[in-house]
Amino acid sequence: MQIHSEPHSTSYFKKGLWWKIVLSIAIVLGLGFLSGYFSAPVEQDWYENLNKPVFQPPRWLFGPVWTVMYILIGASFGIIWQVSHKARYPIIKKFANRGLIIFIIHFVLNLLWTPLFFSLHAPGVALVDIVILLVLVIILIRHFFRLDRIAAFLLIPYLIWILFATVLNASILAIN
Repeated sequence: MQIHSEPHSTSYFKKGLWWKIVLSIAIVLGLGFLSGYFSAPVEQDWYENLNKPVFQPPRWLFGPVWTVMYILIGASFGIIWQVSHKARYPIIKKFANRGLIIFIIHFVLNLLWTPLFFSLHAPGVALVDIVILLVLVIILIRHFFRLDRIAAFLLIPYLIWILFATVLNASILAIN
């Protein structure tokens, strides 16, 4: 059941939506880039010497995939931010704000994974982080679905990618 009652087509809801989406995408992309950038110099030798599973994608694929994922999750955040901002009822505003808090917690764990895995060379700790992240993404999708279905559906590719990354992380840990 969706509790947000304002359709996207109303000008009431749309007013301010696009700048929230653009700002959210820019912040998410920027923080994601910084997390990867500061972990990149250390990762080269250590990561190259690890045994990797046969389903390991080529390294060049990770940048474009994460860019798309960050755009989708940034847009999702922007929509829920708008729901929170435009909510007519306090209960919806409170529920949307709770979703934003869950998002921020999940995103901190997302940003921590790269330095945990690559900079600290701690695939075990990174696996714990990504499993918690996976659970939070599922909770986030369920929470966002009750507020705005588009915001929830934007997170589905991200959920699939995080699930794949969890299996990849666990496999690397198991074979090394």
